[in-house]
Amino acid sequence: MAIIKPFKGIRPPKNLVERIESRPYDVLDSEEAREEAGNNEMSLYRIIKPEINFEPGTSEYDPRVYEKAAENFQMFQDKGWLVQDEKEQYYIYAQTMNGKTQYGLVVGAYVNDYMTGVIKKHELTRRDKEEDRMKHVRVNNANIEPVFFAYPDNEVLNTLIMRYAASEPEYDFIAPIDGFRHQFWCVTDDDDIATITEEFRKMPSLYIADGHHRSAAAALVGAEKAKQNPNHRGDEEYNYFMAVCFQASQLTILDYNRVVQDLNGLTSEQFIEALKKNFTVEDKGTNIYKPAKLHEFSLYLDEHWYSLVAKEGTYDNNDPIGVLDVDISSRLILDEILNIGDLRSSKRIDFVGGLRGLGELKRRVDSGEMRAALALYPVSMQQIMDIADSGKIMPPKATWFEPKLRSGLVIHKLV
Repeated sequence: MAIIKPFKGIRPPKNLVERIESRPYDVLDSEEAREEAGNNEMSLYRIIKPEINFEPGTSEYDPRVYEKAAENFQMFQDKGWLVQDEKEQYYIYAQTMNGKTQYGLVVGAYVNDYMTGVIKKHELTRRDKEEDRMKHVRVNNANIEPVFFAYPDNEVLNTLIMRYAASEPEYDFIAPIDGFRHQFWCVTDDDDIATITEEFRKMPSLYIADGHHRSAAAALVGAEKAKQNPNHRGDEEYNYFMAVCFQASQLTILDYNRVVQDLNGLTSEQFIEALKKNFTVEDKGTNIYKPAKLHEFSLYLDEHWYSLVAKEGTYDNNDPIGVLDVDISSRLILDEILNIGDLRSSKRIDFVGGLRGLGELKRRVDSGEMRAALALYPVSMQQIMDIADSGKIMPPKATWFEPKLRSGLVIHKLV
């Protein structure tokens, strides 16, 4: 049973949203944020990447940086750039990429659901990244950016959402950089609010799609506040954190590909020969070749593309992890042949999100920066849900969700 609640969002006035909204904090570095913010004093980067308010090179973990985030968050409210809604409500957030639209419900997710596993995760988190986001939540006393959840398809909710989608949105803009359309509606009707709450109550689980560190940080700060409050009741705002929840079937997961710096001392011919132990290898020529199905990989090496099809017996269809292409390639290519065992720490490998296309893999190899590239077939949302349901954790760098949520459309205060 998933518990959610509406909340009084803090949002930009309609005429300011495009000056305030931004990409999420973790998809760009400090200098990119500094460049994108430019002279725009209203950019949300001044709150979520507050190191840009200091001289270049200032650490994002400097205590002054967190303090500046809180100072700017308050300033944005004082100047009327962010205004709190008077009524607790839900919100609908639509993203359109390449002609396909996905609709999310912005809700207050229940901290205890995260702690007890009703909200399910599929990735490991790093404590240092959790602590960074926890400091940001603490100092602002707010969830400035949402996390990204999936829920099982629900016809009642879909019908409700489509009714709102047919009306005039509160926000409607094309984002710079990615060029995707973003729309936003407020759900203020009491009956609709009750329907959303009740339909979520019927769901046994919610699934973190993207934002595992933000989810952990938000939930841990909420639990921390509960422990520190001697008069804790359980209905305080800090018991909830902001999430955008999408129907699982609407989500787009792109391939998350690999480029490697060397062949572990092997010649190209020796590497191809080693692959034939576990894969059927076929030279596809010089034109870009994309994997067409599960358990097929594309290799780019010496200006040629190869199809690698995993042989029967190299994976276990009954194991939700062992059947994943990211696991097959990690075990049988990166570890067994190239001796790249720890994907999180190895300096010999890098990862390229599918939005960049396979041309980016070719470019990085042809430039001499990398020796070879491996393209994977995308993971499905059903695979992610199966893994989360089984209590297992996916290998690192397995999923790339697109489009990313824009930040600054709505903020959740913990008081």
